[in-house]
Parts: sequence; structure tokens; C-alpha cells
Amino acid sequence: MADDLFKALADPTRRTILDELTDTSGQTLFEICARLSMKHQLGISRQAVSQHLAVLEAAGLVETRREGRYKFHDLNTAPLRQIAERWLASARSGPEESSP
Repeated sequence: MADDLFKALADPTRRTILDELTDTSGQTLFEICARLSMKHQLGISRQAVSQHLAVLEAAGLVETRREGRYKFHDLNTAPLRQIAERWLASARSGPEESSP
């Protein structure tokens, strides 16, 4: 799971999508595309945004829900917390002994 998470975060366009979902969660594909175009001047197709969203969803960073004919995308920060807690827990136990 960590590999999918880091792969998802490696792309600047996906990080921009996550920033937009942080500002306003529960956006449709149309809304995300419009914000990327107007706010960030990204000339990216709906299909490309959809593919980026699929990568983010596979990593667990985006969850989707359907209401009628609309599909809403919500930010899920749980995978980020799990990664942070993984390393913070080992830091709390003390520094490891290392030899030069």
C-alpha cells in the first residue's frame, strides 16, 4: 500500500488535485477539471484527470460516492496518517544505534 501512496504523491498534478479536494471535498469530475483549468491553468483533459483520480483512489487518498448520476470525490487522509504514524512511532522509541 505504501508504494501506491508514494506513486500517487509523486506526480505534481495529483498533488494539485489533492490540494483542490482539501479546499473543497466532494467535487465532481467536472468541478475538479474546471478548478484545475481556471485556478492552476492546467490544460488537461477530463480523461487524464479521471486517470489521475483513479491512481489516487487506488492509493486510498480519494474515496468516491455516487448520488444519482453524479460521482463525488472526497479526500481521505487516513493513508497519510498511517505512514506518518509508522515513522513517528519508531522515532518515539529512540534513535537506533548506528556505527560509522
